[in-house]
Amino acid sequence: MIPTTKFKAALGGLALIAAAILPANAASAVQAVEQSTEQVAASKPVPKLGYSTQTVRTLNIDFQYQQTGYWCGPAATRIALSARISPPSQQQLADELPTTTNGTDWIGQVTRVLNNHLGTGWYETKEMPNDPPTQAQRDLLWRDVVLDIDNNYPIVANIVAPANNHPPGYPNYTIYHYFTVIGYDDSDQTVLIADPAGFAPTATYWLTFNQLATLIPPKGYSA
Repeated sequence: MIPTTKFKAALGGLALIAAAILPANAASAVQAVEQSTEQVAASKPVPKLGYSTQTVRTLNIDFQYQQTGYWCGPAATRIALSARISPPSQQQLADELPTTTNGTDWIGQVTRVLNNHLGTGWYETKEMPNDPPTQAQRDLLWRDVVLDIDNNYPIVANIVAPANNHPPGYPNYTIYHYFTVIGYDDSDQTVLIADPAGFAPTATYWLTFNQLATLIPPKGYSA
């Protein structure tokens, strides 16, 4: 869905690698390079939140780990709200979303709650049903990351992380999860994640933009 309630600057995305037409050994080499790039990103030092340079921007947030095994949606929503207001409790947000023991069903519930608390129509639900995502979906995601972070609006992403595509520290099975994007580095197209799960050794860490784009399908994000 193309946003209509806010201005979108023309920014480029990542080029797709047509792995399907590569020989098997070349495809393996590409995968190895991607894994190495993701490891480098995950090892990048996290700057003080609120830090900005010509290419790097991070937002100040009030971080909390999720208080139950199924409150990643409320916790990620609270992190996003905390960049702009004194946020409600995870319990209140779980009630408002609503979140059950099965989790938070749809990213659109997060969009509604974010806008309700901020009194704005800034946040929109962006679906990414294609896996892998299309180039247009990648381009829109990067545009949203830059525009939203530049305007002090964190992004909440609903992800599906299989065992072969994990953020740092995740257990070796498929994880259905919500986390918050709170920064970016344009020099290497990495994104700063505030992750309420507690799998990673740190509360915040860098991911490559490519990995973020592959984690979201077939779900979506609020931006």
